Amino acid sequence: MTLTRRGLGAAALGTGLAAAFVHRAAANNLEKAKKAGELVVATEMHFAPFDFTEAGKQTGLNLELFTEFGKEIGVKITFQDLPWPAVLPGLEASRYDLVGGPATITKARAERYRFSVPVAEATVALLKRTNDSSITKPQDIAGKQLGGATATAQLAQFQAFVATLPGTTPPIREYQSFSEAYADLAAGRIVAVANSLPNIAYVAKQRPNVFSVVQPPFGTKSYFGYIGRKDADSAPLLDALDAAIVKMRNDGRLTAMQTKWFGQSFDTPDKPIEPAL
Repeated sequence: MTLTRRGLGAAALGTGLAAAFVHRAAANNLEKAKKAGELVVATEMHFAPFDFTEAGKQTGLNLELFTEFGKEIGVKITFQDLPWPAVLPGLEASRYDLVGGPATITKARAERYRFSVPVAEATVALLKRTNDSSITKPQDIAGKQLGGATATAQLAQFQAFVATLPGTTPPIREYQSFSEAYADLAAGRIVAVANSLPNIAYVAKQRPNVFSVVQPPFGTKSYFGYIGRKDADSAPLLDALDAAIVKMRNDGRLTAMQTKWFGQSFDTPDKPIEPAL
């Protein structure tokens, strides 16, 4: 190959690389969603009051918040309902670009995924049957059959707490969803379920004659956030989500949603946090 031909080849290669770079820069997940007019968000619709179904239709804080986010970026939000253990593997496989679980922000998860700014507190507490007078504080569950949802941060904290109790407590029974755990609690097959305070406060509010919250919460103070991948293509979408959540926090929309769905509001940070868990 002559020097001239080699130079022309390099120039062509450089042009090709530049074009590829421009194409890649325009093909991040936010731009892809805007071009398609749709953003698919994975969730599990058995996690009231964030996401659940009522009369066969999706409802909850997630639906309201992501509807507002869709307006901010000009796209339609489509939710994909999956069992929670399958949600994060699907994100890693790029089957969708956001998880709207939401999930407790933990150190282990933050090493692997990028979290949004917090949308609610996630401190873990216990739900019991209202007529069970044997449990008046968290330590009273020692030696009893308990329940939690598999592959959740709440279960991990529950297991750590149970390990500190005196005597021998049976292994925590794991369920695919919290709905299944609540059903077994109501039926007397287990005596308590551990979940985040917002979730169980909502459940107890809906059925006060069946369920009650055990005070105080036993978990480390923590927060809920939405999840994306840690890559360059995901960054613009997550930046836009953070900006939308902070805007909703500052203009009162997030507080109104929290009050509607949890019966109380939370003072959430306005930027990503360093998790305590």
